[in-house]
Amino acid sequence: MAPQNTPAQFDYNSTRNKLILSEYGRNVQNMVKYIVALPTKEERNRYAQVVIDLMGFLNPHLRDVADFKHKLWDHLHIISDYQIDVDSPYPKPSPESIHLKPAPLRYPHQRIKYKHYGKTIELMIEKAKSIEDPDRKRHMVQAVANFMKMAYVQWNKDSVTDESILADLFALSGGTLKLEENVNLNRVEFRPNNFPNQNNNNNNRGRTNNNQNNRGGGGGGGSRTNNNNPRNNNQNNRNRNNGGAKKY
Repeated sequence: MAPQNTPAQFDYNSTRNKLILSEYGRNVQNMVKYIVALPTKEERNRYAQVVIDLMGFLNPHLRDVADFKHKLWDHLHIISDYQIDVDSPYPKPSPESIHLKPAPLRYPHQRIKYKHYGKTIELMIEKAKSIEDPDRKRHMVQAVANFMKMAYVQWNKDSVTDESILADLFALSGGTLKLEENVNLNRVEFRPNNFPNQNNNNNNRGRTNNNQNNRGGGGGGGSRTNNNNPRNNNQNNRNRNNGGAKKY
Protein backbone atom coordinates (compact mmCIF):
# COMPACT_ATOMS: atom_id res chain seq x y z
CA MET A 1 0.00 0.00 0.00
CA ALA A 2 1.42 3.41 -1.04
CA PRO A 3 2.09 5.79 1.82
CA GLN A 4 -0.36 8.65 2.15
CA ASN A 5 0.87 12.23 2.04
CA THR A 6 0.58 14.09 5.28
CA PRO A 7 -0.17 17.84 5.49
CA ALA A 8 3.40 18.45 6.67
CA GLN A 9 4.76 17.28 3.31
CA PHE A 10 2.98 20.01 1.34
CA ASP A 11 4.43 23.49 0.87
CA TYR A 12 1.65 26.06 1.11
CA ASN A 13 2.00 29.81 0.65
CA SER A 14 0.52 30.24 4.12
CA THR A 15 3.51 28.37 5.60
CA ARG A 16 6.13 30.37 3.67
CA ASN A 17 7.68 33.65 4.63
CA LYS A 18 5.67 36.74 3.78
CA LEU A 19 6.50 38.45 0.49
CA ILE A 20 7.97 41.86 1.26
CA LEU A 21 7.45 43.23 -2.27
CA SER A 22 5.00 40.96 -4.03
CA GLU A 23 5.49 42.55 -7.46
CA TYR A 24 8.91 40.86 -7.74
CA GLY A 25 7.74 37.40 -6.71
CA ARG A 26 9.10 34.77 -4.35
CA ASN A 27 12.01 33.70 -6.55
CA VAL A 28 13.59 37.16 -6.39
CA GLN A 29 13.15 37.19 -2.62
CA ASN A 30 14.85 33.78 -2.36
CA MET A 31 17.70 35.05 -4.56
CA VAL A 32 18.20 38.07 -2.30
CA LYS A 33 18.15 35.78 0.73
CA TYR A 34 20.87 33.67 -0.92
CA ILE A 35 22.99 36.76 -1.68
CA VAL A 36 22.81 37.88 1.94
CA ALA A 37 24.30 34.54 3.04
CA LEU A 38 27.27 34.70 0.64
CA PRO A 39 30.63 34.95 2.46
CA THR A 40 32.51 37.51 0.32
CA LYS A 41 31.46 40.96 -0.83
CA GLU A 42 32.75 40.35 -4.37
CA GLU A 43 30.27 37.54 -4.82
CA ARG A 44 27.47 39.56 -3.27
CA ASN A 45 28.16 42.50 -5.59
CA ARG A 46 28.21 40.27 -8.68
CA TYR A 47 25.00 38.46 -7.82
CA ALA A 48 23.29 41.68 -6.69
CA GLN A 49 23.86 43.25 -10.11
CA VAL A 50 22.25 40.22 -11.77
CA VAL A 51 19.23 40.48 -9.46
CA ILE A 52 18.94 44.21 -10.18
CA ASP A 53 18.79 43.49 -13.92
CA LEU A 54 16.18 40.79 -13.32
CA MET A 55 14.06 43.15 -11.20
CA GLY A 56 14.13 45.75 -13.97
CA PHE A 57 13.07 43.10 -16.49
CA LEU A 58 10.16 41.96 -14.32
CA ASN A 59 8.90 45.53 -13.87
CA PRO A 60 9.47 47.38 -17.15
CA HIS A 61 7.11 50.19 -16.08
CA LEU A 62 9.80 51.39 -13.66
CA ARG A 63 11.88 52.46 -16.66
CA ASP A 64 9.47 55.35 -17.15
CA VAL A 65 10.17 56.53 -13.60
CA ALA A 66 12.90 59.11 -13.12
CA ASP A 67 16.09 57.50 -11.76
CA PHE A 68 14.58 54.00 -11.85
CA LYS A 69 17.96 52.39 -11.01
CA HIS A 70 17.92 54.15 -7.66
CA LYS A 71 14.45 52.76 -6.99
CA LEU A 72 15.57 49.23 -7.87
CA TRP A 73 18.49 49.39 -5.43
CA ASP A 74 16.19 50.71 -2.73
CA HIS A 75 13.84 47.79 -3.38
CA LEU A 76 16.77 45.38 -3.13
CA HIS A 77 17.58 46.67 0.36
CA ILE A 78 13.93 46.51 1.36
CA ILE A 79 13.57 42.90 0.17
CA SER A 80 16.66 41.92 2.18
CA ASP A 81 15.18 43.59 5.26
CA TYR A 82 18.17 45.98 5.14
CA GLN A 83 20.56 43.09 5.81
CA ILE A 84 22.37 42.89 2.46
CA ASP A 85 25.97 44.19 2.44
CA VAL A 86 26.87 45.29 -1.09
CA ASP A 87 28.55 48.25 -2.72
CA SER A 88 25.49 50.14 -3.88
CA PRO A 89 25.94 53.15 -6.20
CA TYR A 90 23.29 54.92 -4.12
CA PRO A 91 23.06 55.57 -0.38
CA LYS A 92 21.47 52.80 1.62
CA PRO A 93 17.92 53.67 2.72
CA SER A 94 16.84 53.42 6.31
CA PRO A 95 13.60 51.89 7.58
CA GLU A 96 12.65 55.23 9.09
CA SER A 97 12.87 57.01 5.74
CA ILE A 98 10.84 54.34 3.95
CA HIS A 99 7.98 54.30 6.46
CA LEU A 100 8.00 58.03 7.09
CA LYS A 101 4.47 59.36 7.41
CA PRO A 102 3.68 62.74 5.89
CA ALA A 103 2.51 65.54 8.12
CA PRO A 104 -1.28 65.87 8.22
CA LEU A 105 -2.69 68.59 6.02
CA ARG A 106 -4.16 71.53 7.83
CA TYR A 107 -7.83 71.99 7.05
CA PRO A 108 -8.41 75.60 5.95
CA HIS A 109 -10.63 77.32 8.50
CA GLN A 110 -11.37 80.56 6.67
CA ARG A 111 -14.34 82.80 7.02
CA ILE A 112 -15.90 83.76 3.70
CA LYS A 113 -18.20 86.74 3.84
CA TYR A 114 -20.15 85.91 0.68
CA LYS A 115 -19.89 82.17 0.12
CA HIS A 116 -21.46 82.25 -3.33
CA TYR A 117 -18.51 84.35 -4.50
CA GLY A 118 -15.87 82.15 -2.87
CA LYS A 119 -12.48 82.86 -1.36
CA THR A 120 -10.87 83.48 -4.75
CA ILE A 121 -12.87 86.68 -5.22
CA GLU A 122 -11.56 88.04 -1.92
CA LEU A 123 -7.98 87.28 -2.97
CA MET A 124 -8.56 88.95 -6.34
CA ILE A 125 -9.97 92.02 -4.62
CA GLU A 126 -6.92 92.25 -2.36
CA LYS A 127 -4.71 91.97 -5.42
CA ALA A 128 -6.64 94.70 -7.21
CA LYS A 129 -6.33 97.00 -4.20
CA SER A 130 -2.53 96.76 -4.38
CA ILE A 131 -2.31 97.84 -8.04
CA GLU A 132 -1.02 101.39 -8.42
CA ASP A 133 -1.53 101.97 -12.15
CA PRO A 134 -5.03 103.57 -12.46
CA ASP A 135 -5.80 102.20 -15.92
CA ARG A 136 -4.65 98.67 -15.06
CA LYS A 137 -6.51 98.83 -11.76
CA ARG A 138 -9.74 99.83 -13.50
CA HIS A 139 -9.50 96.88 -15.89
CA MET A 140 -8.79 94.56 -12.97
CA VAL A 141 -11.81 95.80 -11.03
CA GLN A 142 -13.97 95.42 -14.15
CA ALA A 143 -12.82 91.81 -14.53
CA VAL A 144 -13.51 91.08 -10.86
CA ALA A 145 -17.02 92.50 -11.14
CA ASN A 146 -17.75 90.41 -14.24
CA PHE A 147 -16.53 87.30 -12.44
CA MET A 148 -18.69 88.11 -9.43
CA LYS A 149 -21.75 88.39 -11.65
CA MET A 150 -21.00 85.05 -13.29
CA ALA A 151 -20.54 83.36 -9.88
CA TYR A 152 -23.76 84.88 -8.56
CA VAL A 153 -25.82 83.62 -11.51
CA GLN A 154 -24.19 80.20 -11.35
CA TRP A 155 -25.11 79.61 -7.71
CA ASN A 156 -28.42 81.46 -7.49
CA LYS A 157 -29.77 80.55 -10.97
CA ASP A 158 -31.41 83.93 -11.22
CA SER A 159 -30.69 87.30 -12.77
CA VAL A 160 -28.99 90.03 -10.78
CA THR A 161 -28.64 93.74 -11.32
CA ASP A 162 -25.30 95.42 -11.85
CA GLU A 163 -26.01 97.69 -8.88
CA SER A 164 -26.11 94.68 -6.52
CA ILE A 165 -22.80 93.38 -7.83
CA LEU A 166 -21.14 96.78 -7.49
CA ALA A 167 -22.52 97.13 -3.96
CA ASP A 168 -21.07 93.74 -2.98
CA LEU A 169 -17.75 94.70 -4.57
CA PHE A 170 -17.71 97.93 -2.59
CA ALA A 171 -18.46 96.02 0.64
CA LEU A 172 -15.87 93.30 0.07
CA SER A 173 -13.13 95.83 -0.71
CA GLY A 174 -13.89 97.83 2.41
CA GLY A 175 -15.09 100.81 0.42
CA THR A 176 -11.92 100.95 -1.68
CA LEU A 177 -12.93 99.60 -5.08
CA LYS A 178 -15.83 100.93 -7.10
CA LEU A 179 -16.84 101.48 -10.70
CA GLU A 180 -18.85 104.14 -12.46
CA GLU A 181 -22.59 103.98 -11.95
CA ASN A 182 -23.32 103.71 -15.67
CA VAL A 183 -20.98 100.77 -16.23
CA ASN A 184 -22.45 97.70 -17.92
CA LEU A 185 -21.23 94.31 -16.75
CA ASN A 186 -21.20 91.28 -18.97
CA ARG A 187 -24.71 89.96 -19.40
CA VAL A 188 -25.01 86.48 -17.90
CA GLU A 189 -28.20 84.45 -17.89
CA PHE A 190 -28.67 80.98 -16.47
CA ARG A 191 -30.29 78.91 -19.18
CA PRO A 192 -29.86 75.16 -19.62
CA ASN A 193 -29.44 75.69 -23.36
CA ASN A 194 -26.25 77.64 -22.71
CA PHE A 195 -24.39 74.41 -22.02
CA PRO A 196 -22.73 72.99 -25.17
CA ASN A 197 -23.60 69.36 -24.38
CA GLN A 198 -27.29 70.14 -24.20
CA ASN A 199 -27.14 72.13 -27.43
CA ASN A 200 -25.63 69.14 -29.17
CA ASN A 201 -28.33 66.89 -27.74
CA ASN A 202 -31.07 69.23 -28.94
CA ASN A 203 -29.55 69.41 -32.40
CA ASN A 204 -29.31 65.64 -32.53
CA ARG A 205 -32.97 65.34 -31.54
CA GLY A 206 -33.93 67.77 -34.31
CA ARG A 207 -31.97 65.77 -36.87
CA THR A 208 -33.63 62.56 -35.70
CA ASN A 209 -37.10 64.08 -36.09
CA ASN A 210 -36.26 65.33 -39.58
CA ASN A 211 -35.01 61.91 -40.59
CA GLN A 212 -38.17 60.30 -39.29
CA ASN A 213 -40.32 62.77 -41.21
CA ASN A 214 -38.36 62.18 -44.38
CA ARG A 215 -38.90 58.45 -44.05
CA GLY A 216 -42.67 59.04 -43.82
CA GLY A 217 -43.10 59.64 -47.60
CA GLY A 218 -42.79 62.31 -50.22
CA GLY A 219 -46.04 64.29 -50.15
CA GLY A 220 -48.36 65.44 -47.43
CA GLY A 221 -45.86 67.68 -45.61
CA GLY A 222 -43.81 64.88 -44.08
CA SER A 223 -46.68 62.50 -43.40
CA ARG A 224 -45.79 59.15 -41.88
CA THR A 225 -48.25 57.20 -44.09
CA ASN A 226 -46.81 53.89 -45.21
CA ASN A 227 -47.43 53.53 -48.96
CA ASN A 228 -46.53 49.85 -48.87
CA ASN A 229 -49.62 49.04 -46.78
CA PRO A 230 -52.36 47.43 -49.00
CA ARG A 231 -55.14 49.02 -46.94
CA ASN A 232 -53.77 52.50 -47.61
CA ASN A 233 -53.44 51.77 -51.34
CA ASN A 234 -57.06 50.58 -51.58
CA GLN A 235 -58.30 53.69 -49.78
CA ASN A 236 -56.32 55.93 -52.14
CA ASN A 237 -57.84 54.14 -55.16
CA ARG A 238 -61.38 54.70 -53.84
CA ASN A 239 -60.67 58.40 -53.41
CA ARG A 240 -59.46 58.63 -57.01
CA ASN A 241 -62.55 56.81 -58.35
CA ASN A 242 -64.86 59.14 -56.45
CA GLY A 243 -63.07 62.05 -58.04
CA GLY A 244 -62.48 63.60 -54.68
CA ALA A 245 -66.14 64.70 -54.43
CA LYS A 246 -67.16 66.57 -51.34
CA LYS A 247 -69.87 65.20 -49.13
CA TYR A 248 -72.75 67.59 -48.45
